[in-house]
Amino acid sequence: MAIITSKKLNEMSGRELDEKLRELKLELSRETASSEIGGTVKSPGRIKEIRKTIARILTIKNIRNKRGGLK
Repeated sequence: MAIITSKKLNEMSGRELDEKLRELKLELSRETASSEIGGTVKSPGRIKEIRKTIARILTIKNIRNKRGGLK
């Protein structure tokens, strides 16, 4: 799964953001569990990228909620 830019996230609807957030949280839990068990990590920076993307999604959702659900 590719990490999505802020521009593409801004173009998504609220439902799409919720779905992407759910997918990323699931992927983050899998990657974290894999690294904690001691398994080999395919991409060491992947966990950091996932966390940043989750933060971007949550920020966009918060901004939209403060604007009154616009866009």
